[in-house]
Amino acid sequence: MRVLVVNAGSATLKLAAAVAERDGVRLEHDVLVDPWHDGDDTGLESALAELGPIDAVGHRVVHGGAEMTAPTLVDDQVVDQIAGLTSLAPLHQPRALAGLAAARRLLPEQPHVACFDTAFHATMPAGARTYALPQAWREEWGLGRFGFHGLSHAWSARRGPEVAGVEARRTVVCHLGSGASLCAVLDGRSVDTTMGFTPLEGLVMGTRSGTVDPGLVLWLLEQTPLTAAEVEDGLVRHAGLAGLSGTDGDLRHVLAERDAGADAAALAVEVMLHRLVRELGGMVGALGGLDLLVFTAGIGEHVPEVRTAVAERLAFLGVAIDQAANEAAHGDTDLTAEGAAVATVVVEAREDLEIARQVHEHLA
Repeated sequence: MRVLVVNAGSATLKLAAAVAERDGVRLEHDVLVDPWHDGDDTGLESALAELGPIDAVGHRVVHGGAEMTAPTLVDDQVVDQIAGLTSLAPLHQPRALAGLAAARRLLPEQPHVACFDTAFHATMPAGARTYALPQAWREEWGLGRFGFHGLSHAWSARRGPEVAGVEARRTVVCHLGSGASLCAVLDGRSVDTTMGFTPLEGLVMGTRSGTVDPGLVLWLLEQTPLTAAEVEDGLVRHAGLAGLSGTDGDLRHVLAERDAGADAAALAVEVMLHRLVRELGGMVGALGGLDLLVFTAGIGEHVPEVRTAVAERLAFLGVAIDQAANEAAHGDTDLTAEGAAVATVVVEAREDLEIARQVHEHLA
């Protein structure tokens, strides 16, 4: 089955053609439509001609809510359901809807399947997915922990043991990029993650604060002139590494500032690492131990210093990495030091291949 994978960004459209079969999935060709705007099919038509014949289409959708917890064949009712979740992912859901509309216009005969970043975490037990909030609130408004980056976590959890050459029941995936989250995976199923009702919970990220005391947010709303919109803007777009360091939040720039002697950048790196290791400990606790540690996404794949710092701080668990392999890592790489009790690998983030795999599995 030849699957077109559609991933709509804020101003671009990433397309990939992948062949998905029973024994695996492989990428054949990808193309970026840049710029791309909803309603302008010119660039998309050219890209489709370049990619060749397509049997089915898979769409990346960030939020599936409580009901869409598996790959879902798209029809008008499903489109309405996805649109109804826009308030939970206001930056991502409208773009996914635009990509869906464009692809369905140009490929009306092929089946379209929505694959959700939240779906992988639907297997979390009640203790992990439930907030300690009033029952009436939880029931009336569907409040709970959804988790995100599920397509990346699913791919990494499957690919990681292959890279390490081990059978791993207990895996922690570290999806570290401008957005970042951890996932505790037991026997291939998500049992806990750091993001929750929104992608704001959890780790310190590029511009997002990660978890803060909810009382602090209430204090800001009650005791300062800030409006709710201003508080949200601060927490989402001006906090995290950006807020701590005074940079744009790109870790490469933060590290450069730190190396140049900037105290604020040094603090930013330490706060990020402290939260990362603390949350990693929580994921290991949820699993009852650790067999495999996986690093993926922009920072996870390309910043050896972060991997070194994590390994050193988790040495008490049996994590140890080969520094030569760590420094030279490119693509999928086994970093495990000889004799280490826990395997450690880098896995290239491939949400496109995971989507193609899910589409094939759903339609086969």
